[in-house]
Amino acid sequence: MARILVVDDEKTIVKGLKFSLEKEGYEVLAAYDGAEALSLFKKENPDLIVLDLMLPEVDGFEVCRRIRKGSEVPIIMLTARGEDIDKILGLELGADDYVTKPFNPRELTARIKAILRRSQLPTGKDQVGMQVIRLQDLQIDLFQRKVRIRDKEVDLTSKEFALLSLLASHPGRVFSREKLLEHVWGYDYYGDARTVDVHIRHMREKIEPDPATPQLILTVWGAGYKFREAKNV
Repeated sequence: MARILVVDDEKTIVKGLKFSLEKEGYEVLAAYDGAEALSLFKKENPDLIVLDLMLPEVDGFEVCRRIRKGSEVPIIMLTARGEDIDKILGLELGADDYVTKPFNPRELTARIKAILRRSQLPTGKDQVGMQVIRLQDLQIDLFQRKVRIRDKEVDLTSKEFALLSLLASHPGRVFSREKLLEHVWGYDYYGDARTVDVHIRHMREKIEPDPATPQLILTVWGAGYKFREAKNV
């Protein structure tokens, strides 16, 4: 049984979500401010977090930032404003998805199911025969899920690693944003293509010598992204 932490200062929303999710068989924990959310997260180790942005004590952005320092637990952010800047900032901080209020509880439940299902799938299923990919100073260990630059380990999120390993496993092949969403987030992802751009930008900042002039993850204008020719070992 998956354990879901719902964080929102609007008790009617928490009550409604708790009812809907428990009907689906999930165990639901509730927090009504950011400080309580962080405390429950450390204590209960939930499998997924539904996190409102506008929270008392500690806002949702800061809660997400602190959690992402040491955990890749899936996070769905809730925003009442629907502004692009909120969504983009949430994704940059490491959120997996976002939902704009008011929302349909059935849609949110569907997203939760999809994210939990994908988080339980084994990785690298289409990368049989490859263990390590090397290009210049970059080393990607697909088995151990580790990335190194000049033997220094790089801290990637689960989505960043999934994107990087997919691109690097098919050097020279151009993937559209839609195909990357399909492969990494799943067929039933409800977000938009900007999600890919945000993650690619973050990845470049971590692995490229000069992120402004990328040499590893290349943009193919009007088509998508590709990885330079790599040496597989």
